[in-house]
Amino acid sequence: MNITHELREARARYLSRRWFLRDCGIGLAGIAAHSLSASEAAAQAPRAANPLAPRQPHFAAKAKRVIYIFQAGAPSHLELFDHKPELTARDGQLPPAELLQGYRAAFINPNSALLGPKFKFARHGECGMELSEVLPHTAGVADNLCLIRTMQTEAVNHAPAQIMMNSGSQQFGRPSFGSWSLYGLGSESADLPGFVVLTSARGTSGGASNYGCGFLPTPYGGTPFRSAGDPVLYLSNPAGVDMESQRESLDALNQLNEQSLQAVADPEIAARIQSYEMAYRLQSSAPELMDLGQETPETLASYGVKAPNESSFARNCLLARRLVERGVRFVQLFHEVWDQHSNLTEGVKKNALDTDQASAALIADLRQRGLLQDTLVIWGGEFGRTPMVQGGKDGRDHHNRCFSLWLAGGGIKGGHTHGETDDLGFNVAADPVHVHDLHATLLHLLGLDHTRLTYRFQGRDYRLTDVHGQIVQGLLA
Repeated sequence: MNITHELREARARYLSRRWFLRDCGIGLAGIAAHSLSASEAAAQAPRAANPLAPRQPHFAAKAKRVIYIFQAGAPSHLELFDHKPELTARDGQLPPAELLQGYRAAFINPNSALLGPKFKFARHGECGMELSEVLPHTAGVADNLCLIRTMQTEAVNHAPAQIMMNSGSQQFGRPSFGSWSLYGLGSESADLPGFVVLTSARGTSGGASNYGCGFLPTPYGGTPFRSAGDPVLYLSNPAGVDMESQRESLDALNQLNEQSLQAVADPEIAARIQSYEMAYRLQSSAPELMDLGQETPETLASYGVKAPNESSFARNCLLARRLVERGVRFVQLFHEVWDQHSNLTEGVKKNALDTDQASAALIADLRQRGLLQDTLVIWGGEFGRTPMVQGGKDGRDHHNRCFSLWLAGGGIKGGHTHGETDDLGFNVAADPVHVHDLHATLLHLLGLDHTRLTYRFQGRDYRLTDVHGQIVQGLLA
């Protein structure tokens, strides 16, 4: 009996230790995780009351707001921005063997014939910037532009490259550049979202990840505006609900949400309150914003807006100006039509015809209204196109080793061409600009130190440029 009793006691002690190590160990891990989450929430607590309240930058900013014209599908730098007479001279020849060492193309056999540029180039403005003949309106604002010819990215296909250009990572779930800007600076608009997204042509390959907030709180995400009907779904009241009753219902709901916010300090509750309030204010502000009948016929004509109530790239450019006038921090236009694997000549010509006039009109309009000096405008896609042909005679594959985009306003050096590519437009020859470098520079113009603009998530401080990025001084005025 004594032996049995001792065995039972020993087993009980063993089970108690095992239970403690197993269950309490998990419990302690849970407590630690909760503590970590609480500390991360506490770090963001000052923003909870009004996530979009305007905030001071790290230092004096050159730019206060951004318009990002994202030409998705990858415009050909060789047809638009990077004049290559040598490529014309070698049309139909095979590329030099040493050029292809270690090169990875998306679809074509790299050892394909070289394809000469399809359009003529000429110098424009006092700066003498070389631009394609299919960009006559852009040529008219050349002295306001900073043309970067040496952009680089690791991504070779559309979705990861678009997400990389917009979030600094090829991975889904990272905050976009627009979201980081809003997180760092807040918004100066009380009646419109701080980050608005406008689309024309087809939807982007990267989808909502191009403008999403990732792990940042919900208020910092982009708000897509629809091209027809209510800019945001269900913005109008249903039949039988007037504004007074809606306000009463919203007040009651906000009281309940405020009680929950005080109890658990979850920033997503603050985001919910902000969302309801913004939707209510949008019922008045959005129709006024979208009414282009307030614009003069001359303004509509300058942008090329033919039907003010119909979706178009030109209409979106004009809406972008109206949005920044109303205090919106970040406006992004998406226009995906530039993936010319074939039918290059006609495709580029049509796309340029659809976008050139409105892009240039936006620059001129902002300048005339005194907005360009502190509005940063970006025009470009996710990568460039190969000097080699695809599809037999009239197409180009994806090319990530060098591509072009332009910037204007907001502290950018106007009338400047940055960097050089080799004679075939294949590699960077001087002054490369990686995507991380571009983001570091753009944040700098907004008065934000890219190494200090961080958000703690899952125990690590994240930033737009990750652990990379250098400010490109040559782009700054």
